[in-house]
Amino acid sequence: MSEGEKVGSVEYRPVEPGYFEKRQLKPYARAFHLWALGVGAVISGDFYGWNFGLPAGGFGGLLLATGIVTVLYLGLSYSIAEMSPALPHTGGAYSFARSAMGPWGGYVTGLGENLEYILTPAVIVVGSGAYLGAVFQTPEEYAPLWWLGAYVVFVALNVWGVKLAFRFAIAITLLALAVLVVFFVGAVPHTDLDAHALDIEPAEGGSRFLPMGWFGVFAALPFAIWFYLGIEELPLAAEESHDPRRDMPRGILLGIGTLIVLAFLTLFLNSAISPGAAEVGASQNPLYLAFQTIFGDGLVAKLLALVAVAGLVASFHTIMFAYGRQIYSLSRAGYFPRFLSITHPRHKTPHVALIAGGVLGYAVALAIHYGPEGVPVGAVLLNMAVFGAVISYVLQMLSFILLRIRRPGIERPYRSPLGIPGAAMALAISALTLVFLFLNADYRYGVVGAAVWYGLGLVYFAAWGRRRLVKSPEEAFALRD
Repeated sequence: MSEGEKVGSVEYRPVEPGYFEKRQLKPYARAFHLWALGVGAVISGDFYGWNFGLPAGGFGGLLLATGIVTVLYLGLSYSIAEMSPALPHTGGAYSFARSAMGPWGGYVTGLGENLEYILTPAVIVVGSGAYLGAVFQTPEEYAPLWWLGAYVVFVALNVWGVKLAFRFAIAITLLALAVLVVFFVGAVPHTDLDAHALDIEPAEGGSRFLPMGWFGVFAALPFAIWFYLGIEELPLAAEESHDPRRDMPRGILLGIGTLIVLAFLTLFLNSAISPGAAEVGASQNPLYLAFQTIFGDGLVAKLLALVAVAGLVASFHTIMFAYGRQIYSLSRAGYFPRFLSITHPRHKTPHVALIAGGVLGYAVALAIHYGPEGVPVGAVLLNMAVFGAVISYVLQMLSFILLRIRRPGIERPYRSPLGIPGAAMALAISALTLVFLFLNADYRYGVVGAAVWYGLGLVYFAAWGRRRLVKSPEEAFALRD
């Protein structure tokens, strides 16, 4: 097929000489780096965000929701562990869907993932600001300054180079794990499920275990997802991995195994310790409350809370890595404006994409912060991020099924033992979560805003982007017979 030719409803345009040379990444990662990237991307969920599921469903509702979501992520993780080494491109979810469902399928999948990765750092930076504000006793109106400082520092770190980015990811992830281990060990003597985890007042028709009834289980799904959201970013590092065919499945599966253990330990121990699930569920810094119970309200608790910011920093840094590569891949292929995919001439990092994503995420956080009074910024952003994530999950799992059926001849260095049934289960749970995002009136404000954002992205592609595509590696692979 020649350049400039129409293919269905899209058109591929010629590019200037040196186009791809200006858009090069540098291989560096091994399986251990990928494990750290995956765990680091998610680990903030054990420090902040998951706890908002306690008022939504109570301890029992969140526990059952976490079990359901664990099934989702097992199906998702095994599926992307198969697709990523078979399609080892930076595009990740967009790449899978492009090969399975064509350009429109690739774009709507990539746009959902883009929404997720732009907003997830915003959720995390709000949590980081809450921890730092509690430790240093700064007024609430200073919170946007904490957020701005974090964005500036970590955009710069990601721009500086992939080697430094991965080394920092390993160090900060190991530190975050150490903080959680200190918490787990210290919390055990203080836990009392009956007295603390079940202290939420039941609504009419509810029980102590399920204070909001069975509806609470489904209302808690978006918050249970926060224990795992982000592990699916690993395929975005495919072009920076030395051997994605071998290392990508290892990194993904080791990562999800680690996260399952952390999720259930955090849920049980942080809920079952004083001051109890009711107060933990309303807190912007739930682990700090636990450290106050274990070590008293003194210097030790504050120091540990300060170190606990490492968990939030780990995810902030690694999700920032993800949105940089995700924007890079979609713009390199022409779905987003092409200038966003230019890489740094020395460091070979997508610096334009990193800066653009940071500015957009910070702007959304500010808009909600200064929006309607009484709106919980972190929880609203979390639901917006989950909206993008579950759309992406539905389409990725559909892509897995279609690739198995329509393109069985693709070389698959790893095959999911869960196969099509595992992908179908993950798809169904994701779709169910998407429905319940709109049913929770407390956070509907943000979800509707995310849906409008998504709709505008579709209008952009229909009116402009689809006529300016480029035969990037993802597109070239999909166009093969």
